[in-house]
Amino acid sequence: MRKVMVLLFTFLILLSGCSVDKMTQHVMKELELDTKNDPPGNFIPKDLKVVSIGDSLTQGVGDSTKSGGYIPYLQTQLESLKSIKNAEFTNYGVRGNRTDQLLKRLNKEEIKESIDEADLVIITIGGNDVMKTFKENISNLTIKAFEGAMVDYEKRLHNIIQKIQSYNPDAGIVLIGIYNPFSTWFSDIKELNQIIVEWNTISRKVIGEYNQTEFVGVQNMFLNSEKNLLFEEDYFHPNDLGYKLMANRMFEILTQRESLNELTNNKFLLKEEE
Repeated sequence: MRKVMVLLFTFLILLSGCSVDKMTQHVMKELELDTKNDPPGNFIPKDLKVVSIGDSLTQGVGDSTKSGGYIPYLQTQLESLKSIKNAEFTNYGVRGNRTDQLLKRLNKEEIKESIDEADLVIITIGGNDVMKTFKENISNLTIKAFEGAMVDYEKRLHNIIQKIQSYNPDAGIVLIGIYNPFSTWFSDIKELNQIIVEWNTISRKVIGEYNQTEFVGVQNMFLNSEKNLLFEEDYFHPNDLGYKLMANRMFEILTQRESLNELTNNKFLLKEEE
């Protein structure tokens, strides 16, 4: 609208018989003011579309409200940012999913379409891969017993990231690390913690090989907490507080060092107004 007014102003000057020099000075002044008054990039909040996909931690098993585990907490935090109007989450979490099962589910048309429209894809996966190997080697819990499974997990994780990026190369990908749910009851089995550390190291390494990706570690949060963060019915999945702290960790990582900007190609500017 302002540019239209500038053109109209120019036309009136010509009609009034002002010299070209004077007219130019007036127009330049108006254009300079127009540029200065342009709104900042975060002036109009945008909708953030998030696809959450993976296992029971995405489904929200252990959440007493049955509203998606970490999702409602993270949604509220993201919508507190001035650059985000609505954080729209689509939840594709399925209890018990391993990486091989997630790879198959990624072929579903509904999931493909959701990822195609997403700004972010958040993944929880890997815990059930560990549990499968854990059950198969319960009498021999050593790093060596898990080495073959780790190699296969790494390959499948690469395939998952590549498939998501083939659907939407502009979407950021966030991978949530796994934790040791047995640390409270079997703290004397040191191999368990070491296996989780190794598994997370692989996840961090894989995710670091791709652009617009982020790894969020939660192992230490569960390991060092003085409060119970596990669901009392199974002492395996997070409880409400556990999910809330997971969301806090995600939000912290997403907003530090402009991570969300990088993940979404600077679509969401996070700098608050002074």
